[in-house]
Amino acid sequence: MSEFLGVDVGSISTNLALVNEKGEVRSQVYLRTQGQPIEAIKKGMEEMRQNISLDSVQIRGVGTTGSGRVLAGTIVGADIIKNEITSQAVATLQINPQVRTIFEIGGQDSKIIILQNGIVVDFGMNTICAAGTGSFLDQQAYRLKIPIEKFGNYALQSTNSVRIAGRCTVFAESDMIHKQQLGYEKKDIIAGLCEALVRNYLNNVAKGKKICPPIFFQGGVASNPGIRKSFEKELGVKISVPEHHKVMGAIGAALLAKEEFENTGKETSFRGFNLIDKEYRTKGFECDGCPNRCEVVEIFIENELVARWGDRCGKWSLTYSQIVT
Repeated sequence: MSEFLGVDVGSISTNLALVNEKGEVRSQVYLRTQGQPIEAIKKGMEEMRQNISLDSVQIRGVGTTGSGRVLAGTIVGADIIKNEITSQAVATLQINPQVRTIFEIGGQDSKIIILQNGIVVDFGMNTICAAGTGSFLDQQAYRLKIPIEKFGNYALQSTNSVRIAGRCTVFAESDMIHKQQLGYEKKDIIAGLCEALVRNYLNNVAKGKKICPPIFFQGGVASNPGIRKSFEKELGVKISVPEHHKVMGAIGAALLAKEEFENTGKETSFRGFNLIDKEYRTKGFECDGCPNRCEVVEIFIENELVARWGDRCGKWSLTYSQIVT
């Protein structure tokens, strides 16, 4: 059976998804990048290999996305490399072609995608303020000594949420500590934190955007039911969280690889699941050929230079995106 693999490498998580010819998700892997994207990709491929029967799987196409998409594409042998906005939209439209708005909140960034008639017409991103991301919730859960997996359920128990200043992490943390000192219950403080994150998102990432239902909420933070409840309270509409919300980027990359194969019939460049057996390393240098002084990144597989990127003029470029297109 033909299958298509998607790999989404971000600063916080590395995700893989395997879809079949019908676009159905066969398997998925979600793990922490932990500042080591190459090791995370290798671990993810190993987990995926354990989840499936290699005898019955024939990989016909591979797509990569996320902030580390070029690196991931080089390592796994991608046939298509796409940005996060496109990948998230493609995966969501596969579930519901009528979706108009996508909220995506990850560990260190957040996005809003506006669609019309199945086409992305606008989007916004926030990669600066951590108060609107999952890392913000992780920090507060640690401070409150509550497992992040249970954080949202505490918020659902609250009937009197505390208003927390959510303009940035510094204000939010100091305000939360102040509310603790005043004796407010944890569940009410947590509900207030969820509402603060939602206000921050709507006032910054979604500012000026026309938010129309149906609305899908995805990314790691969508696992938190307290955030979904806060969105619904603020907007007054139902928010849908897809089953595979954590790996939607990877699913979208896999679907794009499937579309590429169906359009071209080209044989895949996939390097196989046994990546763990190979040695990968990266190095870089600063080009002094002009005042730009670009930082050029190189990647080697078994001491063979397979990709190079980072220069503006193209003098050094040997990117995997050039190889596969």
